[in-house]
Amino acid sequence: MDDYLVILAQAAGSPEEAPAAPQGTDTQTGTQTAAPGEQPPADVQPKPKQSMWEMMLPMLLIFAVFYLFMFRGPKKKQQQHQQMLSALKKNDRIRTIGGIIGTVVDVRDEEVVIKIDEATNTKMRIVRSAISKVFAEGEEVKS
Repeated sequence: MDDYLVILAQAAGSPEEAPAAPQGTDTQTGTQTAAPGEQPPADVQPKPKQSMWEMMLPMLLIFAVFYLFMFRGPKKKQQQHQQMLSALKKNDRIRTIGGIIGTVVDVRDEEVVIKIDEATNTKMRIVRSAISKVFAEGEEVKS
């Protein structure tokens, strides 16, 4: 079985044969149209061009909202974490980012000594930034 591809096209006519643009009222928009080369009617005023600021305003607003959601939230959370670490004191119950729960024994500049087992008196030194949560007094520690 043979398959044939047939392409049909119309030959372009000369510009003199092209139909003239309709004059009068455009049926879709209700505006006055003019033939090519003619000036529009006097009662139709051309749209004024937008200034650069009017075009940039939506982009600036989108950028501002983007900034608030993307950068402000994590910065606020980081400030709260830093504030929590600065308020750290002896006998606070903490949880590290690794999930280890212990009691603060000693607080130094960059590291904290925690006791992780009361029975064997096992202690561990960790960096301050490894603390993920400080439990409030009386708060039940969930493992």
